[in-house]
Amino acid sequence: MSPVTSPGGSKIGSAIEELHRAENNLAAKFFKLSDRHKADHEIYYGARDLAHWSQEHVRRLARLGGDHGVQLNPEPGNESDILALLRQKGSELMGRREAPGLLLLRDLRELHRETAGVSLDWEVLAQTAQALKDPAALTVASQCHPQTLRQLRWSNAMVKQLSPQVMASP
Repeated sequence: MSPVTSPGGSKIGSAIEELHRAENNLAAKFFKLSDRHKADHEIYYGARDLAHWSQEHVRRLARLGGDHGVQLNPEPGNESDILALLRQKGSELMGRREAPGLLLLRDLRELHRETAGVSLDWEVLAQTAQALKDPAALTVASQCHPQTLRQLRWSNAMVKQLSPQVMASP
C-alpha cells in the first residue's frame, strides 16, 4: 500500500508513532507490575494478560504506520529476562507484608495514569482518522481503544479493591 497523502498526513503519522511508543511503554509497565507483585496471583496473571493486548496494539500500529510513511518496529520491546527474574524473586521474598501493599497501590496508581494517557492518544488517533476519512486508522483505533479502556477499568478496580485493605490496615 502506498502511504496516505492528505492534509495532516504527516501529523497522523506522528500520532501513530507516539501511540506506538506509549503502547510499548504500557506493555512494559504491565509486565513490570506482574513481575514485581508475583505473590499476588490476581495481579500477576491479570497484568500479564493485559500486557499482551498492548503488545498486539504495537504490532497493529506498526503496520498502520507503514501506510503513513512511518517505519515502526512491529515487535514489542522486551525487557531483560534477568531483570524480570530479579523482580519476581524480590516479590517472593517480600510476600504480603504492609510495605508491599503500599508499593502495589503506588504501582497500580502509576499504571492507571499511564493507561489513561494511552486512552487519550487513541482518542486523538480516532478523531484524526475520522477527520481525514482514513478508514484503516479508524478501524485500528475502534478495535484497540476498547481494550485500552478495559485495561483502565482493571487498574481502577484493583485500586478500589486494594485501597481499603492497604490504607486501613494497622
